[in-house]
Order: sequence, then structure tokens, then C-alpha cells
Amino acid sequence: MTVRVLYIGGSGRSGSTLVDRIIGQLPGFVSTGELRVISQAGMGENRLCGCGASFDECPFWTRVGEEAFGGWERVDRDALHRAGASSYRDALRSILDKRVQRHGSGSRALARLYRAISEAADGATIIDSSKGPRYGALLATVPGLEVRAIHLVRDSRGVAYSWSKTVTRPDVPGRAVEMLRMRPPEVAVRWILHNAMMELLGRRIPVVRVCYEAFLADPRSELSRILSVLASPPGAEALDFIGPTSTRLRANHTVMGNPMRMLTGDVPLRLDDAWRTAMPVGSRALVAAITWPMLLRYGYPLR
Repeated sequence: MTVRVLYIGGSGRSGSTLVDRIIGQLPGFVSTGELRVISQAGMGENRLCGCGASFDECPFWTRVGEEAFGGWERVDRDALHRAGASSYRDALRSILDKRVQRHGSGSRALARLYRAISEAADGATIIDSSKGPRYGALLATVPGLEVRAIHLVRDSRGVAYSWSKTVTRPDVPGRAVEMLRMRPPEVAVRWILHNAMMELLGRRIPVVRVCYEAFLADPRSELSRILSVLASPPGAEALDFIGPTSTRLRANHTVMGNPMRMLTGDVPLRLDDAWRTAMPVGSRALVAAITWPMLLRYGYPLR
């Protein structure tokens, strides 16, 4: 059985959760969020699933755990964690040499996990928005997985500003847990590295580049373009949930992602460009100075 995976990769805070969820509304797809951290966020911390239930009480994930491992308590969490923490060297080797396949305990556990998710979702394509190119390269080497990817790009200054904000997570009941923050120079370097590696990943698997700003401006056209390359073009009626300024989202089974993964109903589609005025001028200039070659490559103005 071949399991189809649509991987969303790029730099963190590039809008992957929203793209994941919108595609997940289409027939034949299932949103799962950032599966790379399922051993930590799901099994370890028992965070809320996107459906609102805790991970250990979610019927979908309970079924997945039973089918894949005979129950989550029988999973080798360390093996899954090690698989998700592959090195950049291993990732580059996997990208550049298509003969590379992984058969270790971590890869076997991943194969069982993704197969069980697909079965629980009636054979749907799994949307994994883990973003990290190293993990995408790892999935491309797991036997039984057919992986295709979206390379999601957002203006580096918007990404850096997003990483600087204080945001409390809604998926940890009873505790005030904030999303990770990073300084602009570190974000800028990671932005270059992750986007460059996603471009390289196109040597191994089919990859379509999508600019987050363009996606928000015309999600219907961008969805049709993405799926015409990576899957089957959706019929016009399948996109009725997307309006001119908002989209209608139903409950999902994401295990990790941006806090908006918990939202249902009508969700506004608007570009968060507060960085243009709220981000300190020095920080904006520094990020642009570090990332300018790739900003130009992706069509973003420097000023």
C-alpha cells in the first residue's frame, strides 16, 4: 500500500497551518499539522487535537495508535524522535542521492504511523505541515510513502516579526505556554537555509513553490495551481468554502501548529503585514540585509 503525503515545507511562521487547513477541507485530504513532533506534543504532552479533544481522548488518534502500534503506550517514542531530528548532512545526502532509503527503527515506525493515518482517513492524502526541510527529506526516503511538497515562502521580514511576538498557545489547558520566540538575525539565517533546502528537495520529489502573500490574495487560483501539479485539480464546487475575504473551516485532527488550528467556522483571509509599521526599523533593515538575494529571487521588494 502506497501512502500519499503532501508535505508543506519552508521557514517557520510562514502560514503553513492555514494552508494545511484549507487544503484539508478538500475531498481526499486530511490535515494532521506538524507530525514531526507527534511524539512530544501528542504522546508526551497530551496537547489538544485540532478537534478540541486531548490527544489521548481523540477517537481519530486513538484509532491511529491502535492500528499502527497496538496502542500509543507501545510506541518507541525515542525512535520517532530520533527520526524527526535527522542531521542536515543526512538530509542533503537523501536529497542528492535518490537511491537512499531508510530502514531503521525510526523509519519503520514512521511508515506504520503514516499508513495508519491514511487508513483512518479512508485513504486520504496526508497533509503534513512540519515545515523543516530535513524532515521532508527524511519522509522522501521512507519506503511506502509517496511524498510531494509545497515550498511555502513568506517575506523574511514578516517571518522575523512573527517570531518576535509573544503568543500564548491555546492547546495546553490549565497552563500558560508561549510559542517559541527567536531574534531577527537567527530567523533570517534559518529563513535562507530552510528555503534553500526546500529548493534542493525538488531534486528528489515533486515540489511546487507558493508565496503565502499570493495564496492569501487568491486562494482559489493558487489551490488549483498547486493541485494541478501535485494531485488532481479540484472542481469549482469543491472550493465553495472559500469566499473573497474569508474561508469556512471545519474541525480537524492537527497535532501541532499555529494557534489558528483550533478555529472553526468563518475565518478571515487577511495578510498580517504589521511588520511594515510595528517592526523596529533596524530589525527590518538587518533582516533585509541578510536575506536580500533570496527576497529578490522570490519577487519581494527590498523597500
